[in-house]
Amino acid sequence: MGFVPTSTAPVQETAILIGVITDKQTDFQTKEYLDELEFLAETAGARTVKKFIQRMHVANSKTYVGAGKLDEIKAFIEENEIGMAIFDDELTPSQLRNVERHLNCKVLDRTNLILDIFAARAQTAYAKTQVELAQYQYLLPRLTRMWTHLERQRGGIGMRGPGETQIETDRRIILDKISKLKEQLKKIDKQMAVQRGNRGSLVRVALVGYTNVGKSTLMNLISKSEVFAENKLFATLDTTVRKVVFENLPFLLSDTVGFIRKLPHQLVESFKSTLDEVREADLLIHVVDISHPNFEEQLNVVKETLAEIKAGDKPVYLVFNKIDAYSYVEKAEDDLTPKTKENWSLEDLMNSWMYKENNPAIFMSAKEKLNLEKFRTDLYKMVAEISQGRYPFGNFLW
Repeated sequence: MGFVPTSTAPVQETAILIGVITDKQTDFQTKEYLDELEFLAETAGARTVKKFIQRMHVANSKTYVGAGKLDEIKAFIEENEIGMAIFDDELTPSQLRNVERHLNCKVLDRTNLILDIFAARAQTAYAKTQVELAQYQYLLPRLTRMWTHLERQRGGIGMRGPGETQIETDRRIILDKISKLKEQLKKIDKQMAVQRGNRGSLVRVALVGYTNVGKSTLMNLISKSEVFAENKLFATLDTTVRKVVFENLPFLLSDTVGFIRKLPHQLVESFKSTLDEVREADLLIHVVDISHPNFEEQLNVVKETLAEIKAGDKPVYLVFNKIDAYSYVEKAEDDLTPKTKENWSLEDLMNSWMYKENNPAIFMSAKEKLNLEKFRTDLYKMVAEISQGRYPFGNFLW
């Protein structure tokens, strides 16, 4: 028998996704959220095998879904040797404990999955510190389900007081880590605040938007830089700032981390100074993926997040991006039913209330460079107007 080569490539984990249709969440929204959860799982490196949805008034306080649905999920996991179950909402510590005990497999919730992606994509020491803090804050209330031996990281001997349980030890160690990480972030925040102050009084423009709408592609186009951009969620974690000059008019352009529905509170807190780039900007370029079937909700998620971080009152230039990927179903002339969003052409959208209420706005494609010149002209005028207001005699600070 000859030598049979074995593959060293890691085996892709398999996952099932679980969501609920409640009084506060429609069928369409739940399916949309699970599609996004599948994209998150794919970004993390997992392959989704099946999605489970249950209709309930509210999620079950003990097991998220009902007992019958949980048994159905368990049978599918065992029969198909599924590696993990991912729930679309953040589970409480007791829900997580109960579900893990019943399913006997790895269980993640939406928050845990997002944190995992952030951990994998953090490049700089600052981003890594932010993510680590968010992970420990998430872990702390869930210690009762963990088989942790964190004291080994600090030598073990002398770390446990008389009669102290493992969980109490772990909790104390994690609280200590959280405190140290917060101190580290405070120091870095001060350094970054000084850096922002040292940039002079140039006009600051920040790209904001839902994750994976094309912000980094637009950044590369405007600044001719090489910011990492790919068709995955959270391709960019660290804020990138570039000095851009349009016709002798200089300004600073920053690309920020993408927003997402149900963004974990821990991440909003941890990425506070990253979001300071948005808070301190003079103008926001809000990028929207017009080809996404639910772009209106994504647009509103970003607006709500901006309001939450106290940046909702800033001037906004709305960019409806990816017009090259926009598609619609043309209605037959003899079809008397009212037009729905699926039947809107780009021309219909340009004449809609959404476009008129969000002016200044533009329809373009950063990838295909469609309508790029108008975008540059509009942006130049807006930056020039802000500069003129700041320096009425044209003395720009370089």
